[in-house]
Amino acid sequence: QNNAKVAVLGASGGIGQPLSLLLKNSPLVSRLTLYDIAHTPGVAADLSHIETRANVKGFLGPEQLPECLKGCDVVVIPAGVPRKPGMTRDDLFNTNASIVATLTSACAQHCPEAMICIISNPVNSTIPITSEVFKKHGVYNPNRIFGVTTLDIVRANTFVAELKGLDPARVSVPVIGGHAGKTIIPLISQCTPKVDFPQDQLEKLTGRIQEAGTEVVKAKAGAGSATLSMAYAGARFVFSLVDAMNGKEGVIECAFVRSEETESPYFSTPLLLGKNGIEKNLGIGKISPFEEKMVAEAMSELKASIKKGEEFAKNFK
Repeated sequence: QNNAKVAVLGASGGIGQPLSLLLKNSPLVSRLTLYDIAHTPGVAADLSHIETRANVKGFLGPEQLPECLKGCDVVVIPAGVPRKPGMTRDDLFNTNASIVATLTSACAQHCPEAMICIISNPVNSTIPITSEVFKKHGVYNPNRIFGVTTLDIVRANTFVAELKGLDPARVSVPVIGGHAGKTIIPLISQCTPKVDFPQDQLEKLTGRIQEAGTEVVKAKAGAGSATLSMAYAGARFVFSLVDAMNGKEGVIECAFVRSEETESPYFSTPLLLGKNGIEKNLGIGKISPFEEKMVAEAMSELKASIKKGEEFAKNFK
């Protein structure tokens, strides 16, 4: 039953447009509703001419948001401001936190059962915000709220494949932890196919995966952050989720979610996806001493970002 009803909130932006294009191109999607505070009628008109069956509608401004969300199975939220050179993901906090709280509050009211996929940075804080907002509305289900960290996995796969001369489509590296700097922990020891690197090369590769977003921000020289690769990664996550909701077995993706796997209340690990979102958290598994050290070193930053998100949500009206 390829009848997923998907909404993109922030559909006119740098990530939103290519993401909407990829979703429109998928046979899994039957209805695509696009929301933003500017330009959505044009984006929707443009996409609606594409010869695939997803029915596209654009919604503009807060008064049209409820209509956009009604009946949705999956809501993807790339809304917010992008990073500029010299900015960390955390520098986006104040602007993006308000945007995410406002949009997820509407989701809690108009599509409380939908799968919520958050792309807006800083993900380490916007996921706790989303959870608290859903709790406030009495509709919280931790198995349906995902921080999309897929781009970290996509980058790890690409960089490992480049170094080893492999086909990137056949490389799979789990990335755990969070979605900022040193909280991004690639488990090269769990890569399939198995790969080995000397320690100095491993450290360099790990650093590149952790700072890959900054690499793009610098290369774009003030014109934005990773939008095309993020759109690809966001679409990959949504397609996996919809496949699993349709009953496909054995669908596994990493995502930043409510977690009991470590002392951090939210943590990204491989998840078995199913009809109702997270079927089973597959945990960290066996990792190397180098990776163990990275997990330990990420904890304080992760917990601080989570606390910051929760505090914000408590005071958000």
